[in-house]
Amino acid sequence: MRLLLVFLILGAISCDSAKKKKQDNILDVVLTAKLSGLDPAISYDTVSAQVVYQVHETLYEYDYLIRPYSIKPLLAKELPKITDDGLTYTIQIKKNVQYHPHPALKETRILKAQDFVNQIKRIAYKKTQSPGWWLFADKIKGLNDFRSKVDNLREFESTKVEGLKALNDNTLQIKLETKYPQLLYALAMSFTAPTPLELIKHFENDLSQIPIGTGPFLFLNWEKNLEVNLAANPNYHSNTFPKSGDRFSYENNLLKDAGKKIPFLDGIRFHVINEARPRMQNFLKGNLDFIVLTKDYLQMALNYKGALKKELKEKGVSLQVAPTLTYWWLAFNMKDSIVGKNLNLRKAIAHAIDNERFIKIFTNNTGLKANSIFPPGIPGYSPSSELPYSYDLDKAKSFLSKAGFPNGKGLSALSYDVRGASSTSRQMAEFIKSELEKIGIKIKININTFPAFLKKAQNGQLQFWQGGWTMDYPDPENIGQLLISGNHPPGPNTSYYSNPKVDKLYQSLSKLKREANPGPIMMKIEKQINSDLPWIMQYYARSYVLSHKRVKNFRYSDIVFNMYKYLRLD
Repeated sequence: MRLLLVFLILGAISCDSAKKKKQDNILDVVLTAKLSGLDPAISYDTVSAQVVYQVHETLYEYDYLIRPYSIKPLLAKELPKITDDGLTYTIQIKKNVQYHPHPALKETRILKAQDFVNQIKRIAYKKTQSPGWWLFADKIKGLNDFRSKVDNLREFESTKVEGLKALNDNTLQIKLETKYPQLLYALAMSFTAPTPLELIKHFENDLSQIPIGTGPFLFLNWEKNLEVNLAANPNYHSNTFPKSGDRFSYENNLLKDAGKKIPFLDGIRFHVINEARPRMQNFLKGNLDFIVLTKDYLQMALNYKGALKKELKEKGVSLQVAPTLTYWWLAFNMKDSIVGKNLNLRKAIAHAIDNERFIKIFTNNTGLKANSIFPPGIPGYSPSSELPYSYDLDKAKSFLSKAGFPNGKGLSALSYDVRGASSTSRQMAEFIKSELEKIGIKIKININTFPAFLKKAQNGQLQFWQGGWTMDYPDPENIGQLLISGNHPPGPNTSYYSNPKVDKLYQSLSKLKREANPGPIMMKIEKQINSDLPWIMQYYARSYVLSHKRVKNFRYSDIVFNMYKYLRLD
């Protein structure tokens, strides 16, 4: 019935969806959930990042047209000069880069090296509650001491950090406690977007509502739960479209605008649409310029070979199938007195869920069944890895008895929290519930908005849920940091998992040079995680993305969040 309705929708639309589309130079983008906020030090979820990265910039960024991903300068003039011991980074900042105008900034405010010092201090400042603290904890000289001592904005301003210095307005120096090969990745993340002290003081460190950066787009307004509007920055600094790319870029003619000044758009409209059906309807009407397909609409858009259907091609719609660095698992709160303290209960749950059927139902078999806690596409990933659990109801019942709850007797209902209020999220929860009921485990489903879910995760209020991660950078260290003791919330270890062996292995992994093989350390970490079982792995995601013919230079990525500055509309 659902697919029939979709075909009726499709049939009712004009053969040329561009007729329905406003003929303007503004990109229409969907947000699949409410924004959690717009402070680059805090809002790093994949929804908020869609907006944050257009307004704010960082020292470095990923090359839009190169895979595997590579780092290049953005607000930095060049790659850093690093001392032989790997402990001191000296970074030259581009000159004459202007901030967006705001009454708190007198006249034209030019970017300074001190603004990066301010922002890294904001990440460390406990009252900011930045989930990005893990990037710098125990890394920069004096920063941990700053975090432990500073308790108000007066102290924030006056307290220096030994390892953070603006040598002059255009030179930043960072001194490390220990080698940190991933620092460039950290400096490409929105957490580190520069912030003038004037703004920190004016807003009393609450920068969640009005973003002011140096980026290609200016913030105009935010209609809560409905729409966010950005306009092209007329004073954007000298940034241009890439002059080279990989084989895919040349084969798909993505270099027509090579060397031209960006952005090409006049603005961006972000539309908050929680449900898949209205998102698809709006795309087909031409009200959205591109859309990532959910499982409900894959059959509508693709033929049995997985190619785009003829009727959509005739409407000027294109398909991209993009590999991602996103993957999913079921997570437990290891501090919880029931699931966290009972390994056999977690093993029972791991064997009770038919993961292959889950993937078939909720991804239309586009998801790749996970074989490891690490995803493909990063150094050290092994396609031969195997998980120590699979769907087996007899084993599930046996482990449940060993847990002290034969057939579920004596076990109170477990709380399963949903990541968002969409119908798909609710259906996933119902699937998990029905699977576990087969062995006698009762589940209470808690429906949340996405921001409410994130808040619960940060406050340790979850018991059992679907976890997921889009890698911040393509390095196994970025997975390991999700599981170390030092990254309990407000850090990203929302499972509150803790094991000294994993902590020690992570330290070794994090110090490996980028050219070294991380595989042996990754195997040891994985063996311990599979033994302790804070996660039940599900699948690796691929993105199926539809776009209208007016969208040019489009190459979808789940890690290049600032890609909109490269897009052109015909």
